[in-house]
Amino acid sequence: MDLDWSAADLAFRDEVRAFLAEAVDDELRAAGTRMTSVYPDHHASIAFQKKLAARGWGAPSWPREHGGCAWSVVQRYLFARERLAAGAPPPPLGIHMVGPAIIRFGTPEQHARFLPGTLSGDILWSQGYSEPQSGSDLASLQMQAIDDGDDLVCTGSKIWTTHAHVSNWMFALVRSARESRPQQGITFVLLDMHSPGISVRPIVMSSGEHIQNQVFFDAVRVPKANVLGKIGDGWTVAKFQLEFERSNLASAPESQLRLDELRRFAASVRTEDGDSMLDDPLFASRLAAARVRATTLEHYELQALSAIAGGGSPGLAASIMKIVGTELSQHLTELALDAAGFYGRAYQPQAFRPGGDVMLPHASDATNGPLAAAAAPLRYLNDRAATIYAGSTEIQYNILAKAALGL
Repeated sequence: MDLDWSAADLAFRDEVRAFLAEAVDDELRAAGTRMTSVYPDHHASIAFQKKLAARGWGAPSWPREHGGCAWSVVQRYLFARERLAAGAPPPPLGIHMVGPAIIRFGTPEQHARFLPGTLSGDILWSQGYSEPQSGSDLASLQMQAIDDGDDLVCTGSKIWTTHAHVSNWMFALVRSARESRPQQGITFVLLDMHSPGISVRPIVMSSGEHIQNQVFFDAVRVPKANVLGKIGDGWTVAKFQLEFERSNLASAPESQLRLDELRRFAASVRTEDGDSMLDDPLFASRLAAARVRATTLEHYELQALSAIAGGGSPGLAASIMKIVGTELSQHLTELALDAAGFYGRAYQPQAFRPGGDVMLPHASDATNGPLAAAAAPLRYLNDRAATIYAGSTEIQYNILAKAALGL
């Protein structure tokens, strides 16, 4: 296994850097670097997506015939790493989640209808998977879809639906039949969010931001032409899509950047004795341990990268990287909160660019204390969900136990 970058890889990296240096203005950089969770300001995300689409770089993993770049997995990794370093916001979720699923399972008509708008940012997707009683155990979902001629009539609700209040389409899993196995009888549908019978109720996060929602469906008619794949075989589509969601091969570079920022911040923080936080042996050892974990994760990601480049699949590596990456992310928020000290007690969302409107009362004047300290409690609170979304850590362990150990 050769993990060195080739001359062509380095030339591509330099091309990406040059583009990002011109394309990422102060507005986009503020949106990318002042996020309080994994969710960017959706306006900034779409604005950056339009710049990428104009350059022909809007969909790194899509084939060229559908408007994508057809980049190699190495190029995609390098682009993701450079985007993070440039401070640009991440793309809308449709690019890396439902887009590949539509390409893989969609009809030519669905390709023509949904892919161009997803690529340009004119179609903003939300994900309708979790339900009030069906989260990590996704196969237990109950939202009903009754066959009625050319339509499926959908009734039920979805919860923790990111950006459902601003999205114009949703990809969702619904229960179209009762079978012996819960994974059977599930259908993957593409829902127009302007359909009659849909209502959205905000869920305000513990940080005060409106990013998540509960969505209610009251006899919503979904044309069968909007079923992705076959009716009753939505679990196959969902597994394919979830593999993309969990196999973030740029988690380690993001962790390394966060560690660099945290180290700079900790060096500026002074204790009562006038020493730097880095002079505290306990804090310094925890910071060093986090660096070791980030480096280990990066080596693991590069190994997975090599396997995929050779024609393989993320497979179980997706679950492993999901566990390690999200647990490390939570650990970094804990270290940042420790470094913030009493400044971390203040509620100052006005200094940041969260993924949604801030619903709780807050001051509108300048930030008190270091910016990194003001960010610490918001990111700590938001990142509590990291080990839950996209399949909880416990579910990932179950997957590994069953598939890798035969338990």
